[in-house]
Amino acid sequence: MNTLLKKGAGYPLAAIAFICVWTVLCWPWLSGAVTIPFDAKAHFQAQIQFLAQALHSGQSPFWTHNVFGGSPQVADPQSLIFSPAIILALLSPSPSFRAVDAYVLAHLLAGGLALMMFFRDRNWHPAGGLMAAIVFAFGASAAWRVQHVGQIASLAFFATAFWLTARMLQRSSAGAGALAGLAAGLMMVEPDQVALLGAYVLIGMVVAHWLVGGWAAFRASLVPGAVAALAGLAVIALPLLWTWLFAEATTRPAVDLVEAGRGSLHPASLLTAFVADLFGAQDPKVEFWGPYSPSWNAKELFLSQNMGQVYFGALPVLLLVVPGLSRGWLWDRGIRSLTILFALMAVFAIGRYTPAFAFFYHHLPGVNAFRRPADATFLIGALGAVLAGYVLHRLFTEASIRLTKRDLFWAGGLFAVLAAAVLVVSVENDRLAAAWRPVAFAGLWFGLGLALLQGLRHMRGGLGPLVAATLVTGVVAADLGVNNGPNESTALAPEIYDVLLPETRNETVQVLKQLTAQPAGSPRRDRVELLGLGFEWPNAGMVHGFDHTLGYNPLRLADFSDAVGTRDSIAGPDQRKFTPLFPSYRCRLANLLGLRYIASPVPIEQVDHALRDGDLRLIARTKQGYVYENPRALPRVQFVGGWAFADFDGMKQSGRWPEVDPQQAVLLEVDPPLAMPEGPSPTRADIRLSRYENTEIEIEVTTATAGFVVLNDIWHPWWRATVDGVETEILKANVLFRAVQVPAGTHKVRFSFNPVEGALAELRERISPTPVEEGDDLLPLPPLREDPLVAESSRLLPSMLSGPSQQVRDSLRLGPAPMTAVSEMVSSAQAH
Repeated sequence: MNTLLKKGAGYPLAAIAFICVWTVLCWPWLSGAVTIPFDAKAHFQAQIQFLAQALHSGQSPFWTHNVFGGSPQVADPQSLIFSPAIILALLSPSPSFRAVDAYVLAHLLAGGLALMMFFRDRNWHPAGGLMAAIVFAFGASAAWRVQHVGQIASLAFFATAFWLTARMLQRSSAGAGALAGLAAGLMMVEPDQVALLGAYVLIGMVVAHWLVGGWAAFRASLVPGAVAALAGLAVIALPLLWTWLFAEATTRPAVDLVEAGRGSLHPASLLTAFVADLFGAQDPKVEFWGPYSPSWNAKELFLSQNMGQVYFGALPVLLLVVPGLSRGWLWDRGIRSLTILFALMAVFAIGRYTPAFAFFYHHLPGVNAFRRPADATFLIGALGAVLAGYVLHRLFTEASIRLTKRDLFWAGGLFAVLAAAVLVVSVENDRLAAAWRPVAFAGLWFGLGLALLQGLRHMRGGLGPLVAATLVTGVVAADLGVNNGPNESTALAPEIYDVLLPETRNETVQVLKQLTAQPAGSPRRDRVELLGLGFEWPNAGMVHGFDHTLGYNPLRLADFSDAVGTRDSIAGPDQRKFTPLFPSYRCRLANLLGLRYIASPVPIEQVDHALRDGDLRLIARTKQGYVYENPRALPRVQFVGGWAFADFDGMKQSGRWPEVDPQQAVLLEVDPPLAMPEGPSPTRADIRLSRYENTEIEIEVTTATAGFVVLNDIWHPWWRATVDGVETEILKANVLFRAVQVPAGTHKVRFSFNPVEGALAELRERISPTPVEEGDDLLPLPPLREDPLVAESSRLLPSMLSGPSQQVRDSLRLGPAPMTAVSEMVSSAQAH
């Protein structure tokens, strides 16, 4: 075996063994018997389906109309656009549950193989690399939080970047540096807290290399490090700019310290590193009684029961203690920095329970953008896998591995402390009867591990090392398969998520698709609201193509959320939040949104107590609930002849609308480009919605008078518009929507989503804001009023009535602006 090790021939065999273990442990999902549930379906399955449908229909996936009134997918870190999911989306217009599950689990396979390469580069024993790969893929949060698809991808890319960064430092290789930067960039390109912490681990590795190697190590790593930085920057620069600008405009630009602390891992959850199912998270027959349950202070921490599971195997944990700690092997020069980083991840994970988290929050860039320090459990599992694998390597290569009295003392101390902690926790919660069984099974697994360690000394010659490696692999795989295997948090029946299949026969989906279908050219594109039909429903519109006013996403535009009332999700009807501007389904904003159909599992009056008889019409009764129609819902696109001033922020706070007919006057915060009298203007026009795609919208209008084409889609600064091919300004209209001014005649208005141009323009504006003209900053603000704010012509300032720019006049085909006309407008306003 030693000869095989020196030649590296043991690693192909170890890789084959790992692939076999991965196949066996993942088979319940790969076979389709179960599927990865919760976020993997309700959020990420819908994202991948939207991505696939967009690509196979020739559309861009950079914007979606299907949730929250519209959202910039290109900037959403959970859209999977910049992930390997793009390959899956290209392969099939409708990726199946099995295909998506296999894609997720393949990340764990790739990450495990990357760790094996890390071990191989160091000439460490293949048995250590094999165990590290298994623990990485099926230990701690990699197993228990597999439904968090984005974080699983970040973890896999972390393992790859970890290996390549170590190779770059070990070999001073620019090529390895380029690959390390690429892997780190892919880890960070759709940022989450796992990626952030992974980046800090990589930085810690580099700093540790410099501290240990001194000036020579620093100098040798400069060129490879610079190549890695450039490669990573090339990958992440634009996507991170998009994400940052999007996040700044959402309901969560930052997370305060108190809220972030509520996502901490309770210290008692660390007991699950030793006792796999101590609190009953896996056993459906046992009511979960650990932290985050009602038997504790459930309002203190906001985590689900699976997030507190950190078990990564009895033998790996035992190795960290005996002989890792008992003989000081975890402090070996080659592994010391990883031991420190492992401890820091544990401290970070418990968050608010140590003063260290406040320091991290205030001084480490990026920490204040995330709400769950418990996400560090992903890195605890990964680093713990490497450390345990290293200790096993030492055992296989040591001249003597007999357990000493010191080793036994440490093992006994571990079990004594563990037993005392479990006793205290179970007695305090009156769950001693529920705790004894998982503790007994933990004792069996640890006993088996200790016996295996003792037996390794008898397997030193001939085929003994191969037998020993096989036994270790079998024990660890069996342990993790039993204790971290499929459970109600990670594996449910695929039928539960049938509504997310494009071919579903779900009755409510079929009804809504029939109701929202429109003939070509129709100005209507009615919106629906899925009012708490279940956890899997909010993003169903991304699969089936209808536009939902709400959705499921922690990031959503604050402007829309403040006006309409949104939360992260809408799993139950009790989660519907009304606002001053959207106080009921009978309100002007609902009409402007074109919210025509509401599907509810309960009678609508149980949710909206302001409704009166006849406000909504019950038009269908399905197995899932009731479908109502709002007969006052307006078309998606309108032509409006007049305009009126309005204070949008004041309207969102007060809920009061100016007394104007939205079909006769559009509300604006600024003067229209072409000055025209304020006030309603009844007019008729022929308007067609000739093209409506994700990022391209075309409208044809014929009108006898000048006015505004109003598109009742959410206004966003990255959209651009043209009138007959000439760029024009998109006005923010009616609080949330878009309007373009057009002259009389027949015109084609085109809206295009341009995230590159839009983001760069927004960035320039942030860096160097448009200067305020001299004296403009001295203008008094209008006083706040209790009654609805409607601008009056007598209060308009001359500067507000200045004519449009020549560029705008050209876009409207108005020719040069004569000074006399502008002077006449100003004189007229002053005369009034």
